[in-house]
Amino acid sequence: MGFLYFLVIGAVAGWLAGQLTRGHGFGLLGDIVVGIIGALLGGFLFGLIGLRSFTLIGSLVTATVGAIVLLYVVRLLKTT
Repeated sequence: MGFLYFLVIGAVAGWLAGQLTRGHGFGLLGDIVVGIIGALLGGFLFGLIGLRSFTLIGSLVTATVGAIVLLYVVRLLKTT
């Protein structure tokens, strides 16, 4: 059940990050990939400042923030 939970959070976080940065998502598979990588990145970044999430909303916020940072870095690298 934990793996399915991880995929759903990743898909929603990727979709939200796409909506906030581009105005649309990346398709289901793209949203899941962006969301999962964003969750890992967000967990690392939040851990650096001493924050942890234990709830569904906290996990979603962490993954979404990480996905937004990921998309921002990818855009920076793409334009150079």
